[in-house]
Amino acid sequence: MKEQAGRQLQFDDFLLLVGKLNYTWTNTESLLIHFIAGLSEVDKETATVIFLTLNTTRARIDLVERLAKLERISPNQRAAVLDITSRILGQARLRNRYNHCIYAFDADGENPRTILMRIADRKDTLKMGQSHPLNDAAAEDIEAAIKELALINHAIWQVIQRFDFPR
Repeated sequence: MKEQAGRQLQFDDFLLLVGKLNYTWTNTESLLIHFIAGLSEVDKETATVIFLTLNTTRARIDLVERLAKLERISPNQRAAVLDITSRILGQARLRNRYNHCIYAFDADGENPRTILMRIADRKDTLKMGQSHPLNDAAAEDIEAAIKELALINHAIWQVIQRFDFPR
C-alpha cells in the first residue's frame, strides 16, 4: 500500500506540473490581447472582446499574425510579433498533448501514460490513440516548456513597451 501511495503521489505531482503548464500558457496567451490592440489600433477593452470571441489559440494567433502582416505595420514590428507567435506555436504541441488526452494506466493502476484524443485520417486507414508515457523525460519536457513560456511572456512585454501597445 505504501508503494502504491508513492506512485499516486508521483502522478499527483505530474498533474500539478501540467496545471502549472496550463496556468503559464493561459497567462502568456492572454497577452495577445495587447498585440491585437496595438496592431489593430483599438483600445484594450475592444481587443479583449475580439480575443474572447475567438475560441481557440490557433484563431487568436492567426489573427495576430495577419494583423502583423498588414502593409501598414513596420518591418521591425512585424518581425518582433511574428517571432513571438512562432515561439508560442512551438510550445503548442506539448501543451495540446497534455490538455487533449486521456490519462491511462495499466490493469494494476501503474505505468501512467497519455492517449491522444485525436483521429488521423490516412488514405485508407485511421490512426488513433497515440500514447506517451508519463515519466521523468515527460516531466522535464513540461518544465522546459514552462521556462520557455515564461521567457516568451517576458518578450511579449518587451514588444508591448517597445511599440507602445495599449496596456
